[in-house]
Amino acid sequence: SPGAYATWQAHCPVREQTEAVGHAVRAMYLYSAMADLASEYEDDSLLATLRILWGDLTAKKMYLTGGIGSSESNEGFTEAYDLPNKAAYAETCAAIGLIFWAHRMLQLDLKSTYADVMERALYNGMLSGVSLDGDRFFYENPLASEGHHHRQPFFKCSCCPPNLNRILPTIGSTIYSQGPQAIVTHLYIGNEATFTLGGSEVTLVQETDYPWDGVVCLRLQMDQPLDFTLKLRYPGWCQEARGYLNGEAISIGDHLEDGYIRLDRQWAPGDEVRLQFVMTVSRVYAHPKVTANRGRVALMRGPLVYCLEAVDHPVPLTALSLPREAGFDCQFEPDLLGGVITVQATANALDISDEDQPLYQRTPPKTHPVKMTAIPYYAWDNRQPGEMLVWLPEAP
Repeated sequence: SPGAYATWQAHCPVREQTEAVGHAVRAMYLYSAMADLASEYEDDSLLATLRILWGDLTAKKMYLTGGIGSSESNEGFTEAYDLPNKAAYAETCAAIGLIFWAHRMLQLDLKSTYADVMERALYNGMLSGVSLDGDRFFYENPLASEGHHHRQPFFKCSCCPPNLNRILPTIGSTIYSQGPQAIVTHLYIGNEATFTLGGSEVTLVQETDYPWDGVVCLRLQMDQPLDFTLKLRYPGWCQEARGYLNGEAISIGDHLEDGYIRLDRQWAPGDEVRLQFVMTVSRVYAHPKVTANRGRVALMRGPLVYCLEAVDHPVPLTALSLPREAGFDCQFEPDLLGGVITVQATANALDISDEDQPLYQRTPPKTHPVKMTAIPYYAWDNRQPGEMLVWLPEAP
């Protein structure tokens, strides 16, 4: 049947494909292989197909977390905008495959949109797949839970744990790309890396507390001055940023190219670029065709998707709604979940405790204010079992 062929990514020749269909993990590995071939043979027709497939996936079939593959029945894709929360499959391996594909697209088509998705999947859809103590794993990564979905130490089909073990040590290879006379920074992670440009070695030292803080400091170490281009990604989640070169302010807008801050100059030993990406809590809304999220809102801070857990709330999560005008407070809690920044607000809670209320009535149900605490999505299900929710009803 056509569905069976799609499951094996054999439904039509690759250059004729226009939609992400079938098994999500196989699709990511196929698209990654297509990108490798496009690069090796400079095949523009394959690259054109990949751009079409990327647009379909990221505009119609990807969860806010970077998870992909909404259906358990085929471990993969269904129709556009079918993104249920509690029933989300979003296999950990599929998010890892998306990281592989996004990284390859960056080498072919240097646009920050690929790095934005790579980062989204890395910090959310992939990282949620492993517990904080590193010995329990998610196969599926739903965006809502009644409290019965938990990480396991072993799966009969044990692809996700070794895939996580495979990708974590290789994250360093996704931070940078290098051209003949250019260094490109895709991700902001504290590290030290050495590049060879024109026969000379350049060491780039990156210091940052990202993703908790948006300040990034990059220092160059080399033996002598050298002309080259340094490109620094402007994250898609960021609405405001400031930049400094050796303490002097630079106009970021004058240097933007395909989502990267491009700096061309003769660099000297000790030169320093300092970026400050302003991190605020953002309300995110889904496309109206995503019926599961109509009237709902999700929260992000920087690249991190946030969620609510029952353990932090005195009422069931299903009783909560977030007022549209509610403000947010952010607080770093070093003793919570390995050290996280929580997002707090005052939510509305339905009064569901009064069982003497009539089943139906002509007046709206009563609500009362309650403190709401959101944690990073990747860290959920590391405490006592209970409800989890990413998309909250929004109260006018």
